[in-house]
Amino acid sequence: MAARAIWKGVLKLGTTRVPVKLYSAVQDRTVRFHVLDDRQKKRVKQHMIDPDSGEEVPAEEIQKGYEIEPGRYVILTAEDLEKLEPPPSRDIDIVEFVPQTKISQQWYERPYYLGPDGDEKDYFALVDALQNKESEGIANWVMRNKYYAGALRAVGDYLFLFTLRDANEVILADDLSKPSGAAPTQKELAMAKQLVEMLQGEFDPKEYKDEYRERVMEFIEKKAKGHAPRLKAVKAKPKTTALDSVLAKSIESLRKKEKRAA
Repeated sequence: MAARAIWKGVLKLGTTRVPVKLYSAVQDRTVRFHVLDDRQKKRVKQHMIDPDSGEEVPAEEIQKGYEIEPGRYVILTAEDLEKLEPPPSRDIDIVEFVPQTKISQQWYERPYYLGPDGDEKDYFALVDALQNKESEGIANWVMRNKYYAGALRAVGDYLFLFTLRDANEVILADDLSKPSGAAPTQKELAMAKQLVEMLQGEFDPKEYKDEYRERVMEFIEKKAKGHAPRLKAVKAKPKTTALDSVLAKSIESLRKKEKRAA
């Protein structure tokens, strides 16, 4: 099935304008359940209930409030929120270019593909320029009444646009407590290095799946066919002990695995 664009915009780099289409680069595969009535197995609806009277509150009487202190709220109406929305625009403004290594991974939030919309000459010229410079552009844009900041990067023959997290959402390493306790010994450092070297390999995304989701879907499929499979409990991980003992066991386990493979 061909990918469908979810939004259209225009990349602005100074006086250059490149029409683009936005595509989702990830898909949510979370297992979701409906809430059903136990007797009739029909979906139930949620209602807003007054906690004091137990009566349902009509939709027209519901307001949105932001709690500024316990029990005290600032009420915002639909009109207030509408006035606060950024003005609609199709422009993706590139404000500057930075080296790819300057943005830490924790700032990236959600990836999108940017494909050409019409004339492809300027689009692929921009892809080539970003690849050669190993840079990414810092972008601002408005989509569906929400302001976004993002990073534009060339990946392969296409452009990627990552939304960036707000500065208030990112916890920097400087804010964390400094590690305490004894420093690792030279023996432990050498064993850790050996373990890392033994685990060197190539990343294959197909090997990393949501095992819980697969177990749930397999169970659902079997139960839908009238079977009631017996589930095996997931074994808990053993408690950690001294670092050198843990590393030694890991190295020995890898050696045994390599011997079996040989």
